[in-house]
Amino acid sequence: MKYTVITGASSGIGYETTLAFAARGKNLILAARRTEELETLKSKVADINGTLDIVIRSVDLSVSSNVHDFYDSLQNYDIETWINNAGFGNFASVGEQNLYKIESMIHLNIEALTVLSSRYVRDYADVEGTQIINISSGGGYKIIADAVTYCATKFYVSAFTEGLAQELSERGAAMQAKVLAPAATETEFAKRSLNLDSFEYIGAIPKFHTATQMAGFLLDLYDSEKVVGIVDGETYDFELRDPIFKYVARSRNSF
Repeated sequence: MKYTVITGASSGIGYETTLAFAARGKNLILAARRTEELETLKSKVADINGTLDIVIRSVDLSVSSNVHDFYDSLQNYDIETWINNAGFGNFASVGEQNLYKIESMIHLNIEALTVLSSRYVRDYADVEGTQIINISSGGGYKIIADAVTYCATKFYVSAFTEGLAQELSERGAAMQAKVLAPAATETEFAKRSLNLDSFEYIGAIPKFHTATQMAGFLLDLYDSEKVVGIVDGETYDFELRDPIFKYVARSRNSF
């Protein structure tokens, strides 16, 4: 049996992506901090397709010590797709941002994603049909005021994943690496970024996609041969593109 791993599955894009992959008959490994929400999601997936195997892992991936343990717990599963969706944002100027929150954001958005990506590539790069999809942001290709640190984490995700895609292609590996870059999406993102109890997108954000729409875009990327799936921040059109960042191949005979 083959499985799709989705981190940050309990809400937003991860939640809707779970339902989208379940509709395609994919067995799922779902990871998030909130056990109750994962159990509810598991029940909903069972309503879609009761024959699927759904594995849940309650884990806070912003805690460095949990990341390797989480990956190690999946050694008995055959994983065909890995989706690093877990992450959060922050809106504040650099000089005023809460550094405890920033440290946690860096651990999750960068460190956990890098470790999980690296270990998955190490184990599955030469397995036919495998994919890794990392969730970046439109803020991973342009810098947004009062979100400089968040954008920097997502620039890392974009550059890391595009570079990984080029590296895998260069060595003729079977695995594909892809990056999804949403613009504003109706999720818990704004609420957590602004440290609010609730946030209504309608009336506050001129344009946005729903998490269901974004999960559809992710499937479009999954089905394609392109590396980047990005939402235009002005038109909100979704585009499938080749790598955006310049990649410089290195001669194996030079440093």
